[in-house]
Amino acid sequence: MNLLPSPRKMEQKGLQHLQKVLKVPQLNQQPQPLNLKRRNQRKHCGFVPEPPSCPLSLAVEEVSENSFTLTWKAPEQTGRAGLDGYVVEICKDGSSDWKAVNQEPFLSTRYTIPNLSSGDKIHVRVTAVSASGASVPATLEQPVLIREILQLPKIRMPRHLRETYIRRVGDAVNIMIPFQGKPQPEVTWSKGGQPLDTSRINIRTTARDTIFYIRQAQRGDSGTYELTVRIDGAEDRATLDIQVVETPGPPQNLKLVDVWGFNVALEWIPPADNGNAEIKGYRVQKSDKKSGKWFTVLERCTRTSCTISDLIIGNTYSFRVFSENICGLSDSAAVASGVAHIEKTKTTYQPEKIPQREMMEPPKFTQPLTDRTTTRGYSTHLFCSVRGFPQPKIIWLKNQMEIREDPKYIALIDQGVCSLEIRKPGPFDGGVYTCKAVNALGEASVDCRLDVKVPK
Repeated sequence: MNLLPSPRKMEQKGLQHLQKVLKVPQLNQQPQPLNLKRRNQRKHCGFVPEPPSCPLSLAVEEVSENSFTLTWKAPEQTGRAGLDGYVVEICKDGSSDWKAVNQEPFLSTRYTIPNLSSGDKIHVRVTAVSASGASVPATLEQPVLIREILQLPKIRMPRHLRETYIRRVGDAVNIMIPFQGKPQPEVTWSKGGQPLDTSRINIRTTARDTIFYIRQAQRGDSGTYELTVRIDGAEDRATLDIQVVETPGPPQNLKLVDVWGFNVALEWIPPADNGNAEIKGYRVQKSDKKSGKWFTVLERCTRTSCTISDLIIGNTYSFRVFSENICGLSDSAAVASGVAHIEKTKTTYQPEKIPQREMMEPPKFTQPLTDRTTTRGYSTHLFCSVRGFPQPKIIWLKNQMEIREDPKYIALIDQGVCSLEIRKPGPFDGGVYTCKAVNALGEASVDCRLDVKVPK
């Protein structure tokens, strides 16, 4: 036999209790007019007061061991009077006694019901209230079981901490790592499997994160730290790599290896202390004896040797080298024990020896005479070219007879080109012409035929 009242009766009883507590009009009762004038205005306008509609999408957002949180959406209809707020009521499973948990209506669509007992099953409903009345309540189909929902432990390692975390000596280390888990997980830190030195490292843990703090970091604080978040048998682990660095020491055993011309060769070995960081390179500087000032000649030299060029003749130079890592240059430099004096080298001019060439050559015609035909009374020229050394003597002949000083003929030679002009030739000037070249080494000759035509 079911002794509990029906849900409909429980709902009606709850509404009556709600109206009594909040002193709002019943659902079927018209609201009392504030005054005659306002009632006449409502009557004249045809205004009929309507209560708001039921709140929408009532749901449980979160449940803990002694409370739970509800969310919902505003009703579709709030009426002309506007919404005054919401009333949340609860009732234990197996009971019909509904109890309002808020004394005054509120407008928020989220509410946390506190001070509950773990293990209870609670029915809940939410009613929208206005000056026109109360809405039909929105209810959950199933009661809410008050217990903490188990959440496996999970470490939310920030992205920048997934790589090596680098700090300088003397800097503070302040790291916050969030995590999750229910119930409250157990958080432990260790380094190399051993507990942390609490005299140097401070750990502060809250319900949602853990803070790792070192006031002044030292190189001994470098290493891999292990973080463990544990709930009963479940756990999550993460590692944090910390590297505490400082400036390196100077290079060692800097030597002046060689000096030649305008160049100097240097050599050294890496520093004994790299500052707990990789050596990025070396900075090489020079100083001349006259000015005494240091000038950088090489930056970020990755080798342990170098050659310095373009030094000035007559100057004496000193050299020093700094080592460099992520923190910067070493506090001091390695200085070469010796100095380099760039001396002026003595040079003796030696003219280039040109081999003697035999220039003597017998005459040789490079361009022969060619046969010509001309007309009586028109001057004509005969041409040929000859070479030879010493310069050959040129002799012109006509029909094997040497042409001497005859005004009819003009003989010229220029840059080895020989020419013979025959002025206004007549029929008797035709025949075989010969050019002969003669020097001490020999002679040569060329022939051509000249025909003189008589016009009819």
